[in-house]
Amino acid sequence: MKKPAFHRVLREFSSFLLFFLTVGFVVSCCMMLFLNVLSKEMGLTYTSENIAEAAKITFLNVVIITVLFKTADFIRRKIMVERPVKMITNAAKKMTNGNFSARVKHMRGSGMDGFNQIGESLNAMAEELSGVETLRTDFIANVSHEMKTPLAVMQNYGTLLQTNNLSEEKRLEYAKAITDASRRLAGMMTNILKLNRLENQQIYPNPTTFDLGEQLCESLLQYESTWERKNIEIETDIAENVFVSADAELLSLVWSNLFSNALKFTDEGGKVSLSLASDEKHAIVKISDTGCGISSEVGAHIFEKFYQGDTSRATQGNGLGLALVRRVVDIMQGEIAVESEVGVGSTFTVKIRRNKNELEENR
Repeated sequence: MKKPAFHRVLREFSSFLLFFLTVGFVVSCCMMLFLNVLSKEMGLTYTSENIAEAAKITFLNVVIITVLFKTADFIRRKIMVERPVKMITNAAKKMTNGNFSARVKHMRGSGMDGFNQIGESLNAMAEELSGVETLRTDFIANVSHEMKTPLAVMQNYGTLLQTNNLSEEKRLEYAKAITDASRRLAGMMTNILKLNRLENQQIYPNPTTFDLGEQLCESLLQYESTWERKNIEIETDIAENVFVSADAELLSLVWSNLFSNALKFTDEGGKVSLSLASDEKHAIVKISDTGCGISSEVGAHIFEKFYQGDTSRATQGNGLGLALVRRVVDIMQGEIAVESEVGVGSTFTVKIRRNKNELEENR
């Protein structure tokens, strides 16, 4: 006999013996009390033969009562404890093996409320894990796909550079294509690492109080060469002394990505607008452009990783910028929204929470 089976039999026997002794003690006490009352009230006397016979009957009653109650308790445990525990355990095992579609069914009957609460918690966890697994699978597939494009470009142009009698003009063109592809690949890896650290909370906000208007101007000026090259009009309406308490480095990622997108999707001769206002609770930043705009279908997905609504300009990005923006804004407990119309342009609105006490001090 295996040790676990032996231990289980020993445990069941010990439980039965304890139950037997308990019932025997209770029944014996009741019989003694009953006989004592009869002898006092009715003057009955008992011989040793009567007592021996009563003892045998009492012992038999104790055995019968013990077996009946133990059987009832066994059935109760099977139905009320072991069955729901087995259902929960089986579902947990399936989840452990990666089957996140497993669910614990709702159990009916009295005494099932506690098990149903455990089952509901497990089902919620499985649903969440299923979503995470889907995102992880999609993320890996998208990374692999996005890496293939720049790698193929570098491989193809690298092969062309080995061509004999290649003109200087072509050589520079191919070299530039390789450089651009390598920069795109490096940028994608950088954004993936940033996004991974943000999603896993390996980057913790380090809030400081600073003038948001100054930060916005500094971020916008980084793209001066871009708007001058494309002859884009820049319009600003920045309120003064708008202080926020936030992580300046993380927040700069938001402005860099939004300005970069606005200028990228605005054609030559277009306009990009920046405004900053405030109320008692938030600093409100609006970045608008007169670019191609996006449809409502695309707008519902633009904050997802690797999503690129304008495939004609896919070589200019990797679909991670707005995912980074959304994650940073969430960490800052802020809000972000987009309004857009195809052929007219887009407006991104970002609300950053302010610390009113710190605002008053800086004024």
